[in-house]
Amino acid sequence: MSVSQPVVASPGAVARFLSRWYFVVTIISFGFFAWVPFVHAAVRLGRKPLYVRAVVFAAAAVAMGVLLSLAPTDAKGKVVGAAGNLLTTAALILGIVLIVVGCIQQGRLRREILRQVPGERLDGPDPALAAALAARQRRTEARKLATEDPLIARDLRVGRPDLPRNYDDGGLVDLNSAPAEVIASVCGLDAATAQVIVEVRAAAGGFAAVDDVFTAVPVAAWDRVRDRAVVLPR
Repeated sequence: MSVSQPVVASPGAVARFLSRWYFVVTIISFGFFAWVPFVHAAVRLGRKPLYVRAVVFAAAAVAMGVLLSLAPTDAKGKVVGAAGNLLTTAALILGIVLIVVGCIQQGRLRREILRQVPGERLDGPDPALAAALAARQRRTEARKLATEDPLIARDLRVGRPDLPRNYDDGGLVDLNSAPAEVIASVCGLDAATAQVIVEVRAAAGGFAAVDDVFTAVPVAAWDRVRDRAVVLPR
């Protein structure tokens, strides 16, 4: 029986969803709380001028409240008289201005915040980076499988891109079984270094861990090897 895997939202998806509250707060409050998103953006972006902008919007909201409070009303709270209508209309216009101007400026700030999220572009996730991150995740899962159930990993041909297979391990190479040319290609090594790895493997009867090959690999290539290599029991 298969067990469904939990769906984890990407950081970009979460950021896009959460940043929409800027518009919700501004519109629902009819501009009274349009200053709040600017405070949030100032914190996220580290830009002090945004605090000034927040103060301007807050002052405008206070002015709108003052206009409404000055409008004369009858016993039932209904605005009366030409002065009341004028003050109410002025507050209404100011509220609309706060909503329109606020949403326009908040939209720009929202895009700036999304740029801070890895893998995000203005038009959504960067395809190349998203694919690279997905491949890294698959490598992590394949390594876990190789550790927990090496027999299944071997049957799935984890780390053997040179053999026919259906399992996607994200681009791993098994240092204990792959040919020298495959090790060189996947790990970005020169042919001579890959051949030394194969010779050391044969002499030692296999590697117990990826780090065992570092005696034959230049230090500059260690991170690439750690990222792409796996060792399955022989």
